[in-house]
Amino acid sequence: MNSLLKIRRPIGSFYLQRFSSLLTYASNEKRHEASSLENPNFIHSSAIVHPNALIGQGVSIGPFCTVGSSARLGNGCQLYPGSHIFGNTELGERCVLMTGAVVGDDLPGLTVLGNNNIIGHHAVVGVKCQDMKYKPGDECFLDIGDNNEIREHASIHRSSKPSDRTIIGNNNLIMGSCHIAHDCKIGNNNIFANNTLLAGHVIAEDYTHTAGAIVVHQFCHIGSFSFIGGGSVVSQDVPKYAMVAGERAELRGLNLEGLRRHGFTATEDKELGQVPVVCSMVQSLRDSFAENRRGICKFRHWSGS
Repeated sequence: MNSLLKIRRPIGSFYLQRFSSLLTYASNEKRHEASSLENPNFIHSSAIVHPNALIGQGVSIGPFCTVGSSARLGNGCQLYPGSHIFGNTELGERCVLMTGAVVGDDLPGLTVLGNNNIIGHHAVVGVKCQDMKYKPGDECFLDIGDNNEIREHASIHRSSKPSDRTIIGNNNLIMGSCHIAHDCKIGNNNIFANNTLLAGHVIAEDYTHTAGAIVVHQFCHIGSFSFIGGGSVVSQDVPKYAMVAGERAELRGLNLEGLRRHGFTATEDKELGQVPVVCSMVQSLRDSFAENRRGICKFRHWSGS
């Protein structure tokens, strides 16, 4: 009798554990169903959504949209009528594609968007670059962070080669008809006004601000907290904290208004070399004269012709 009890206890324990796991599984299934009911998806009957696409909860896909087989949409995404997602493309949560927006391309590689990004009307994001050195069949990449607003008719291209990627950080406002070319590296909290055009391999750090209709030559660096005046052609680096303007952009001094808006204060420290802001600016200037860099924009006096 004792031997039977010794045998039955582990068997009974096994069945109790299995029954408990079944209850847990059933409970999780009910929670998932309840969550789905609380956040139902809406897919318009005219939309074309591939059955292999992964769709989160609370997603809205409007009329005449297209979602490809390798697309992944996070919870709460909204696709307005006539917007499209192609290729190997990932959207984080609560991304919005306005009418006519196109994200991704049927190319090897990957387009990734973080959370809370807005892609404006007829903007094109994550498509093939316009660089002749791109080889068909090569993987190409675009990474976009969180909380970016990319306005109407903007274009952002993937990298030109597998070893590189186009990168855009967080909290950027990219206004209408801007262009960000292959392999650019854009930091955080930048404001690019309408028709800002960045050629390939441009680096824009943080809190930069451009006025409208500016052109930046490939491989140029735009330093943090700098300002580029409207209609400028930038063919050399823009140092941190500086303001440049002109048909061939020239230094006009410090971006005093921009620095004030971001909380910078005047200092009476005689040892300016110990001030972190000054050290950072000086290092930015030195870096611009390093090998394979383009130097800095020339200085022009306000009274100059």
